[in-house]
Amino acid sequence: MPWRRIRLWGSLGVCVLVALGVLAWFTPALSVRTVRIDGLVAVPELQVREQLEIPSGRSMLRIDTTSVAARVAGIPKVHTVRVQRVFPSTVKVTVEERTPVLFFDSPQGAHLMDAESVEFAIEPAPIGVPKLLTRHPGSDDPVTRAAVSVMVALPPALNVQVDEVVARSISDISLNLQDGRTVLWGGTNDAQRKAAVVLPLLTRDGTVYDVSSPNLVTVR
Repeated sequence: MPWRRIRLWGSLGVCVLVALGVLAWFTPALSVRTVRIDGLVAVPELQVREQLEIPSGRSMLRIDTTSVAARVAGIPKVHTVRVQRVFPSTVKVTVEERTPVLFFDSPQGAHLMDAESVEFAIEPAPIGVPKLLTRHPGSDDPVTRAAVSVMVALPPALNVQVDEVVARSISDISLNLQDGRTVLWGGTNDAQRKAAVVLPLLTRDGTVYDVSSPNLVTVR
Protein backbone atom coordinates (compact mmCIF):
# COMPACT_ATOMS: atom_id res chain seq x y z
CA MET A 1 0.00 0.00 0.00
CA PRO A 2 2.67 2.60 0.88
CA TRP A 3 4.48 1.85 -2.38
CA ARG A 4 1.28 2.40 -4.33
CA ARG A 5 0.86 5.79 -2.67
CA ILE A 6 4.46 6.71 -3.44
CA ARG A 7 4.00 5.73 -7.07
CA LEU A 8 0.73 7.63 -7.20
CA TRP A 9 2.21 10.81 -5.77
CA GLY A 10 5.25 10.40 -8.01
CA SER A 11 3.03 10.11 -11.07
CA LEU A 12 1.06 13.15 -9.99
CA GLY A 13 4.30 15.11 -9.49
CA VAL A 14 5.48 14.22 -12.97
CA CYS A 15 2.14 15.25 -14.41
CA VAL A 16 2.32 18.59 -12.63
CA LEU A 17 5.85 19.23 -13.91
CA VAL A 18 4.83 18.35 -17.45
CA ALA A 19 1.82 20.64 -17.19
CA LEU A 20 3.97 23.49 -15.91
CA GLY A 21 6.46 22.90 -18.72
CA VAL A 22 3.74 23.00 -21.33
CA LEU A 23 2.31 26.11 -19.70
CA ALA A 24 5.67 27.88 -19.77
CA TRP A 25 6.45 26.73 -23.32
CA PHE A 26 3.19 27.52 -25.08
CA THR A 27 1.49 30.24 -23.05
CA PRO A 28 2.39 33.84 -22.12
CA ALA A 29 3.22 32.84 -18.54
CA LEU A 30 6.96 33.26 -19.18
CA SER A 31 6.83 35.33 -22.35
CA VAL A 32 9.42 37.89 -23.45
CA ARG A 33 8.30 41.38 -22.53
CA THR A 34 11.62 43.26 -22.52
CA VAL A 35 14.78 43.04 -24.64
CA ARG A 36 17.65 44.94 -23.04
CA ILE A 37 20.74 45.75 -25.13
CA ASP A 38 23.95 46.97 -23.45
CA GLY A 39 27.31 48.09 -24.83
CA LEU A 40 26.29 49.84 -28.04
CA VAL A 41 28.22 52.91 -29.17
CA ALA A 42 28.79 52.77 -32.93
CA VAL A 43 26.33 50.00 -33.83
CA PRO A 44 22.72 51.22 -34.24
CA GLU A 45 20.34 49.57 -31.79
CA LEU A 46 17.81 49.01 -34.57
CA GLN A 47 20.37 46.94 -36.49
CA VAL A 48 20.87 44.71 -33.47
CA ARG A 49 17.14 44.31 -32.84
CA GLU A 50 16.61 43.28 -36.46
CA GLN A 51 19.16 40.48 -36.01
CA LEU A 52 17.68 39.32 -32.71
CA GLU A 53 14.43 38.18 -34.31
CA ILE A 54 12.71 37.78 -30.92
CA PRO A 55 8.95 38.30 -31.27
CA SER A 56 7.28 39.94 -28.31
CA GLY A 57 5.32 37.37 -26.36
CA ARG A 58 7.44 34.35 -27.25
CA SER A 59 8.16 32.02 -24.33
CA MET A 60 11.51 32.62 -22.65
CA LEU A 61 12.13 28.88 -22.85
CA ARG A 62 11.86 28.98 -26.64
CA ILE A 63 14.65 31.55 -27.07
CA ASP A 64 17.72 29.92 -28.62
CA THR A 65 20.35 32.18 -27.09
CA THR A 66 23.18 30.62 -29.13
CA SER A 67 21.48 31.28 -32.46
CA VAL A 68 20.49 34.79 -31.41
CA ALA A 69 24.07 35.58 -30.40
CA ALA A 70 25.42 34.19 -33.68
CA ARG A 71 23.14 36.45 -35.70
CA VAL A 72 24.20 39.57 -33.80
CA ALA A 73 27.87 38.54 -34.04
CA GLY A 74 27.46 38.67 -37.81
CA ILE A 75 27.30 42.46 -37.67
CA PRO A 76 30.79 43.60 -38.81
CA LYS A 77 31.30 46.08 -35.97
CA VAL A 78 30.42 43.53 -33.29
CA HIS A 79 33.35 41.74 -31.65
CA THR A 80 31.53 39.57 -29.12
CA VAL A 81 27.94 39.21 -27.94
CA ARG A 82 26.28 37.43 -25.03
CA VAL A 83 22.56 36.68 -24.84
CA GLN A 84 21.00 35.78 -21.48
CA ARG A 85 17.52 34.96 -20.22
CA VAL A 86 16.66 37.05 -17.17
CA PHE A 87 13.50 35.54 -15.75
CA PRO A 88 10.66 36.11 -15.67
CA SER A 89 10.45 38.18 -18.88
CA THR A 90 13.70 39.87 -20.01
CA VAL A 91 16.28 38.93 -22.63
CA LYS A 92 19.60 40.68 -21.97
CA VAL A 93 22.02 41.24 -24.87
CA THR A 94 25.54 42.42 -24.04
CA VAL A 95 27.59 43.61 -27.02
CA GLU A 96 31.30 44.36 -27.21
CA GLU A 97 32.08 46.39 -30.30
CA ARG A 98 35.25 46.28 -32.35
CA THR A 99 37.63 49.16 -31.61
CA PRO A 100 39.84 50.56 -34.40
CA VAL A 101 43.58 50.60 -33.73
CA LEU A 102 44.66 51.56 -37.28
CA PHE A 103 43.18 52.61 -40.59
CA PHE A 104 44.41 52.64 -44.16
CA ASP A 105 43.14 54.58 -47.14
CA SER A 106 41.77 53.14 -50.36
CA PRO A 107 39.67 54.52 -53.23
CA GLN A 108 36.61 53.30 -51.31
CA GLY A 109 37.55 55.22 -48.15
CA ALA A 110 39.26 54.57 -44.82
CA HIS A 111 39.38 50.91 -43.76
CA LEU A 112 39.17 50.52 -39.98
CA MET A 113 41.10 47.63 -38.42
CA ASP A 114 40.84 46.26 -34.89
CA ALA A 115 43.42 44.62 -32.62
CA GLU A 116 42.88 41.29 -34.41
CA SER A 117 43.65 42.83 -37.83
CA VAL A 118 40.00 42.56 -38.85
CA GLU A 119 38.74 45.14 -41.34
CA PHE A 120 35.31 45.87 -39.96
CA ALA A 121 34.23 49.15 -41.57
CA ILE A 122 34.92 51.57 -44.39
CA GLU A 123 34.17 55.01 -43.01
CA PRO A 124 35.98 58.09 -41.70
CA ALA A 125 38.45 57.11 -38.98
CA PRO A 126 37.74 58.39 -35.46
CA ILE A 127 40.00 61.14 -34.18
CA GLY A 128 43.18 59.70 -32.71
CA VAL A 129 43.29 56.49 -34.75
CA PRO A 130 46.68 56.31 -36.54
CA LYS A 131 47.01 55.90 -40.28
CA LEU A 132 48.84 52.87 -41.65
CA LEU A 133 51.25 53.41 -44.51
CA THR A 134 52.36 50.17 -46.15
CA ARG A 135 52.59 48.71 -49.64
CA HIS A 136 49.78 46.15 -49.55
CA PRO A 137 47.50 46.95 -46.59
CA GLY A 138 44.88 44.41 -45.60
CA SER A 139 43.93 41.70 -43.13
CA ASP A 140 45.78 39.03 -45.10
CA ASP A 141 49.01 41.02 -45.36
CA PRO A 142 51.74 39.89 -42.90
CA VAL A 143 53.22 43.41 -42.76
CA THR A 144 49.82 44.88 -41.90
CA ARG A 145 49.31 42.32 -39.14
CA ALA A 146 52.77 43.12 -37.77
CA ALA A 147 51.90 46.83 -37.68
CA VAL A 148 48.70 46.07 -35.78
CA SER A 149 50.67 43.93 -33.30
CA VAL A 150 53.03 46.82 -32.68
CA MET A 151 50.15 49.19 -31.96
CA VAL A 152 48.64 46.70 -29.52
CA ALA A 153 52.00 46.37 -27.72
CA LEU A 154 52.55 50.11 -27.26
CA PRO A 155 52.18 51.61 -23.79
CA PRO A 156 49.00 53.74 -23.68
CA ALA A 157 50.98 56.95 -23.10
CA LEU A 158 52.75 56.42 -26.44
CA ASN A 159 49.79 54.95 -28.29
CA VAL A 160 47.84 58.21 -28.03
CA GLN A 161 50.76 60.14 -29.56
CA VAL A 162 51.03 58.08 -32.76
CA ASP A 163 49.86 59.79 -35.94
CA GLU A 164 51.13 57.36 -38.57
CA VAL A 165 52.53 53.84 -38.64
CA VAL A 166 54.99 53.26 -41.47
CA ALA A 167 55.46 49.54 -42.16
CA ARG A 168 58.09 48.77 -44.80
CA SER A 169 58.42 45.12 -43.78
CA ILE A 170 57.60 42.90 -40.80
CA SER A 171 60.94 43.91 -39.26
CA ASP A 172 60.95 47.59 -40.26
CA ILE A 173 58.10 49.45 -38.59
CA SER A 174 58.30 53.05 -37.43
CA LEU A 175 55.92 55.40 -35.65
CA ASN A 176 55.48 59.02 -36.69
CA LEU A 177 54.30 60.97 -33.65
CA GLN A 178 51.94 63.92 -33.69
CA ASP A 179 54.73 66.31 -32.64
CA GLY A 180 56.94 65.37 -35.60
CA ARG A 181 59.25 62.91 -33.84
CA THR A 182 59.79 59.35 -35.07
CA VAL A 183 60.18 56.11 -33.16
CA LEU A 184 61.99 53.32 -35.00
CA TRP A 185 60.34 50.24 -33.54
CA GLY A 186 61.67 47.51 -35.81
CA GLY A 187 59.77 44.21 -35.71
CA THR A 188 57.31 42.63 -33.32
CA ASN A 189 60.03 40.88 -31.31
CA ASP A 190 61.02 42.08 -27.80
CA ALA A 191 57.79 44.12 -27.62
CA GLN A 192 57.68 44.11 -23.82
CA ARG A 193 61.26 45.34 -23.51
CA LYS A 194 60.73 48.03 -26.17
CA ALA A 195 57.58 49.22 -24.40
CA ALA A 196 59.57 49.54 -21.17
CA VAL A 197 62.41 51.65 -22.61
CA VAL A 198 60.61 53.84 -25.14
CA LEU A 199 58.88 56.32 -22.79
CA PRO A 200 62.02 57.19 -20.76
CA LEU A 201 63.88 57.55 -24.07
CA LEU A 202 61.32 60.06 -25.36
CA THR A 203 62.18 62.43 -22.51
CA ARG A 204 65.53 63.12 -24.19
CA ASP A 205 66.01 65.82 -26.80
CA GLY A 206 65.96 64.51 -30.33
CA THR A 207 63.83 63.73 -33.38
CA VAL A 208 64.50 60.03 -34.06
CA TYR A 209 64.32 57.42 -31.28
CA ASP A 210 65.53 53.94 -32.17
CA VAL A 211 64.33 51.10 -29.96
CA SER A 212 64.55 48.39 -32.62
CA SER A 213 67.36 46.87 -30.51
CA PRO A 214 66.04 47.60 -27.01
CA ASN A 215 69.38 46.77 -25.35
CA LEU A 216 71.14 49.40 -27.45
CA VAL A 217 68.78 52.35 -27.96
CA THR A 218 69.82 55.56 -29.71
CA VAL A 219 68.58 59.13 -30.08
CA ARG A 220 69.50 61.53 -32.82
